[in-house]
Amino acid sequence: MKFSLLAHYLVASGTGLAHSYRDGQFDSFENEDLQEVWGQDWPFSGIQTFAHLEHQKCLLNRSLDFDVGVIGVPFDTAVTFRPGARFGPQAIRRASQRQTSLRGFNFRTGINPYQSWAKVLDCGDVPVTPMDNKLALQMMTAAYENLLTRNSTLQQDEMPPRLVTLGGDHSIILPALRQLHKIYGPVSVIHFDSHLDTWAPSKYPSYWHSDESAFTHGSMLWLAHQEGLLAENTNVHAGLRTRLSGKGWDDYEEDAGSGFHRIESDDCLNLGADGMADKILALVPKDKPVYISVDIDVLDPSTAPGTGTPEAGGLLTRELIHMLRRLEDLHLVGADIVEVSPAFDHADITALAASQIAYELITSMVKKGPLDPSLLKNTLFQNQADLGIAQDSF
Repeated sequence: MKFSLLAHYLVASGTGLAHSYRDGQFDSFENEDLQEVWGQDWPFSGIQTFAHLEHQKCLLNRSLDFDVGVIGVPFDTAVTFRPGARFGPQAIRRASQRQTSLRGFNFRTGINPYQSWAKVLDCGDVPVTPMDNKLALQMMTAAYENLLTRNSTLQQDEMPPRLVTLGGDHSIILPALRQLHKIYGPVSVIHFDSHLDTWAPSKYPSYWHSDESAFTHGSMLWLAHQEGLLAENTNVHAGLRTRLSGKGWDDYEEDAGSGFHRIESDDCLNLGADGMADKILALVPKDKPVYISVDIDVLDPSTAPGTGTPEAGGLLTRELIHMLRRLEDLHLVGADIVEVSPAFDHADITALAASQIAYELITSMVKKGPLDPSLLKNTLFQNQADLGIAQDSF
């Protein structure tokens, strides 16, 4: 009996399928392990979940148990320049398809985050409305509460899952920080961005204002500070090269009042990525909860053109990844990668950078191990009235 080259390959590769393939015909697979036969996808096949991870609509099942969840927030109606980041989660998932649990070993850290102690899920998307920003903010805030308080039975010695959010515009950090504050108290934010994002709503040049117009992708960290969500003076902007308003340093002075330290993009020329990471580590506490937020426009437009507010003179992807790796020992309670706008991308290079950044953030969470229960607040759920600003006011 003459076997084809395919049958010869199956024998050599040890798949156990050779006896099912004879003279160009497949016999019944009733005695085969169907998971072994059909359970693996090529990077270009299968449903496009993030890194081919198991997919669950986590918002629909509060008893679902997971350690790290990838959640998309396709929202972009708080932008002040080019829209399109609502398509960011889809683009990042598409660009992540060469990541798989089978080939997911991270040589920088020595672990495969998808084959370690943690259960990592793609939790789908928050179906946030594009019609009404006030309602959208309420929906996103409720979604993070749903995701971070499984069954509403979180006890003092239990830890919530960690989320890596795929944006969406940068405003989505505000609802995330609101829920994290209920669980951990004030959180230190490491904010990789070319812009400050601590602009008071009054800084926007318009006669027309409303409660809802206060919520933008450039004011959300100002709002977070007003609500008492941020740790005092242990927050960092990294990669700045923004233009300022007016004729002086007023924007920087007001930013300092929000508890942020600033590291310019140009610092990479003198300090290198290691030096910038050292500055961050000198400012952020090692024993407190930390949130990392990555606006893709922190990268130079030559590396990441697909974004809403590009600024020349940014970091290279390699430099950003190196800095993220240096921060892996911090108590990372959540993270996001935002402002990917695929309509302005070329050959998916922006989305590819974002998918790699998400992979690095997940790797850091898994390598650090389960979070220490000592990070939790004494009281997990506080009344919203305790916050500096009523959260339902916009």
